[in-house]
Amino acid sequence: MKRRSDVAEPIMLSPSMRELDRMVRAVAPKDVVVTLIGESGSGKEVVGRRIHELSKRRAGPFVPINCAAIPESLFESELFGHERGAFTGATERVRGKVEASSGGTLFLDELGELPLAMQAKLLRFLENRRFMRVGGSTKVSVDTRLVCATLRPLELEVEAGRFRPDLYYRIEGITLHLPPLRERPADIAPLAHQFIAELSAFHGVKPPKLGRTALAALQRYGWPGNVRQLRNAMERTCLLRPGLPVRVQDLPRALSAGAAAASKQRTLEVSLDQPLERTVHRLLLAALEIEGGNRSRAARRLGVSLRTVQRHLARAEKAS
Repeated sequence: MKRRSDVAEPIMLSPSMRELDRMVRAVAPKDVVVTLIGESGSGKEVVGRRIHELSKRRAGPFVPINCAAIPESLFESELFGHERGAFTGATERVRGKVEASSGGTLFLDELGELPLAMQAKLLRFLENRRFMRVGGSTKVSVDTRLVCATLRPLELEVEAGRFRPDLYYRIEGITLHLPPLRERPADIAPLAHQFIAELSAFHGVKPPKLGRTALAALQRYGWPGNVRQLRNAMERTCLLRPGLPVRVQDLPRALSAGAAAASKQRTLEVSLDQPLERTVHRLLLAALEIEGGNRSRAARRLGVSLRTVQRHLARAEKAS
């Protein structure tokens, strides 16, 4: 059984991801703070690691830390480490994540979830890249690059009073937005195949075979959990259909139910006596109804661009 890698090589075939990769390549060699904004599971850590690997610090460590997953009482020790005897159970000196990232990149995930008290401690470190371990009396200097990730734009968190403005201005550098998977349909099939190859090797099973019907179901689904949810779905497929063709009913229930609903035939009667604009409008409304109002998926169903759909709807609204 092979060891599973921490992150996958990013798939960037869709136009939005190709544009993101162009910006990543531009900023990665510069020692500037980068903030990644994207939904949960959209691949922020993968992109953060790519920034590290394309930087001058790639020979150094890439150290991720999830700010939302660490209890407030342990955060300072987790980030900065502690000295022996600093608290009950501290039997030896322990380096924190910041110190471990020296010469490399410190990736702060879910930074917007960091409690205000901990934001102050982080700010003090960022001002001069020096800190003291918990229970220590000597300041430690660290040379590290900061890459942050957040679900929501930090300026909105500042306006809501949940994020310190002085910390925001300290880390305000380059902001990159990761599109959710539902807006990256060109990436779904290659991601699915990549996960199947990786996970079947990890579990020591033959890779299942994704056919066109199953792939179509994957591409129709909205993926609220993004790339992480797709990975989980492919892991389930590897375990339940090793070496076998994957049918729609073999996919997780949410996907197979969506495919079944989409497969129902619908009849839309049109007349050549009607104005072409009205017929196009009816087709568009039908596609939007099928796709639950999602304009991107309706555009894909009709074989047109999202901009075409938006332009038509704006024109129809103006005419009404």
